[in-house]
Amino acid sequence: MSGDIIKKDIKSLIEDETPNLTNLLSSEDVSAFKEMTEELRDTWHKKQMFRTETEARFSVLQDNRYPTKAAKYWQCVREQSSYLDNLMTLSFDYRRNEAKITWLEKKIETEEDEYKRTKYQIDLDECRFAKASMEKVAKHRMREIEMWSKLKKEFNDGSFNDKDVNVHQLESYGLQYHEKAKTLNANSSEAEIFNVMGQLQSLQRLKKSGELKSSYKEKEQITQHGKPKD
Repeated sequence: MSGDIIKKDIKSLIEDETPNLTNLLSSEDVSAFKEMTEELRDTWHKKQMFRTETEARFSVLQDNRYPTKAAKYWQCVREQSSYLDNLMTLSFDYRRNEAKITWLEKKIETEEDEYKRTKYQIDLDECRFAKASMEKVAKHRMREIEMWSKLKKEFNDGSFNDKDVNVHQLESYGLQYHEKAKTLNANSSEAEIFNVMGQLQSLQRLKKSGELKSSYKEKEQITQHGKPKD
């Protein structure tokens, strides 16, 4: 659904529900709410959902946690995969909600009991608001999926293996824990020091021994284009 249609729908949903707010709000508050309908529609439409590219770059892909292009790329893969899963789950929820809307509309047409008809109408109004909300969420899920795609392309410069996540980790984690070790001081807890230094020393030992090389020796020969290295 386009943004303009969502804007129009949410405004009408707010307006339709306004009379029922008299059950919750004072007459003065209801009047104030009515006057703010256009502002509230605008707020609902432009409120932030999920992360911006700025937040993705400095908060998710922070340099001390993901110190290499490979580390950043593979975190982008994780993020994009998560948003794909969320979008698919949302699609199933949306289909269920659509089916419920159809069912409720039919029940309202045929129901003779006034109480049940009123209850069905409330459920229908709720489902219609949920529909608008899900469409907004889906739009921003897709925005993040596209954002992570853009960032993957930016970081994937051909300098690392983009087929096997294991290949980059020894270097990337080594740099990450080297930075973590710098933050340790006299006020650091014994458990924190034990954890950081223990993992850093293990990474250094693995790099020195070369015991991980056999786990990705063949895959390491593959470039991002799926062709053997020269």
